[in-house]
Amino acid sequence: MVEQDWVEAVIGLGPNLFYNSPMESCIVVCRRRKPAARKGKVLFIDAVNEVTRERAQSFLKPEHQQRILQAFRAYVAEEGFSSVATLDQIAGNGSNLSIPLYVRRLSSSAGRAWDEREAVSLRSAWEKWQTDSRAFWQQMDALVETLDGLTPQAPLHLGDVSVSAIILEERETGY
Repeated sequence: MVEQDWVEAVIGLGPNLFYNSPMESCIVVCRRRKPAARKGKVLFIDAVNEVTRERAQSFLKPEHQQRILQAFRAYVAEEGFSSVATLDQIAGNGSNLSIPLYVRRLSSSAGRAWDEREAVSLRSAWEKWQTDSRAFWQQMDALVETLDGLTPQAPLHLGDVSVSAIILEERETGY
């Protein structure tokens, strides 16, 4: 079908659209007589994120349906959502129609590719973790010093309750 140029579009939908089936759905639009502008090409639409899940049911809201329909009618690439591949590109992928081969998903932030965002995110997360952990341990050291210096004459107050009162109560009740 691909070699004969009958595949017009491949539309990937999210999981759980069909009763008792957790698999992602896929629509393959075939047309033996494509319009001239679409000949030798296949549109790939990654609409996995266009599915809404409510009360254990998944469905396409009207706005999701419209977005998919507009992408199909426009038949152009939209970064992170759709791509138009030539038959040569598809043949170069072993005639595989898997959508991720043609449409690269965007991250949730500012249009960068997921892999690129992940590398930056991992580095910045590591640096933030190191900074935060230093601050945490400094605060813990200060707390331990404060607790070491407590005596019944100098209680630490936490709102209306002092730490020394809690300690004395625990000693008296055995809890």
